[in-house]
Amino acid sequence: MNFELLKQMCRIHAPSGNEVAMTDFLLNYINTNKSQWKVQPEVLYGEGFQDCIVLVFGKPKTAIYAHIDSIGFTVRYHNQLVKIGGPKTESGYKLIGKDNHGEINCTLQVDEDGDLTYEFDREIERGTMLTFQPEWIEDDNFVQCCYMDNRLGVFNALKVAETLENGMICFSCWEESGGGSVEYLAKLMYEKYNVSQTLISDITWVTEGVLHGQGCVISMRDSGLPRRKYVNRIIDIVKESKMPYQLEVESSGGSDGNTLHRAPYPIDWCFVGAAESDVHSPNEKVNKDDIKSMIELYKLLMEKL
Repeated sequence: MNFELLKQMCRIHAPSGNEVAMTDFLLNYINTNKSQWKVQPEVLYGEGFQDCIVLVFGKPKTAIYAHIDSIGFTVRYHNQLVKIGGPKTESGYKLIGKDNHGEINCTLQVDEDGDLTYEFDREIERGTMLTFQPEWIEDDNFVQCCYMDNRLGVFNALKVAETLENGMICFSCWEESGGGSVEYLAKLMYEKYNVSQTLISDITWVTEGVLHGQGCVISMRDSGLPRRKYVNRIIDIVKESKMPYQLEVESSGGSDGNTLHRAPYPIDWCFVGAAESDVHSPNEKVNKDDIKSMIELYKLLMEKL
């Protein structure tokens, strides 16, 4: 499998609240490639969607949600930084961005109290958003870079789009900072298209119970509790297919599924995605076989659900 598209997306600066670069990239990619897809989707974006994009294929029964934002940092006063979402912080991490004075390539510093600052040869304008400097590493078994979460979820959705006949794909914003777009996407999905079941195309963690190379992860719960009847239906479909998969049970973490859970609509959701190590760091690492498993599992579920 060629991962050049994933590599390109991991380099795009799109922290929560400033997703426009990913939106522009996706619209260009969709418009360039959709003629080669099995079904030509309706592409919804622009006014009323902020920086989100929705693709509607045929007569949808199920929607895929993939958030396009990332974690990062906002410059405060002087050389202070504020987290966007929950990035891992270690002194020496390289951060990049741009303000009205030019390109920025600075270094994160963390003091003994956990306060965050940057080192740079000039003061950076307050409000400037910074992200990890990408360094792509690939070998026979793994890909590694910042922002696999959630560029890999977006990559999965785009690969599924190539053969999808009936379904929706919702590229959402603000997931890393608590949500904000999923509510109105859910309204559109449920009220206009009568779609009430979803899959969350996102990336989870390698833990003592979830390992690299053992297949895509179906999350039975995290900080949110999806409806067990729906989760069991997904597990049964995958189990019958003999595809490799892993089951996850966690007490923390969350996704667009948590926001759907709180929406005023009877929408079922389940987090389904590959697992990574070094979560929310510059070195997020995913097994290639798990990526392939994720794509094939999604294709199956979008057909069978």
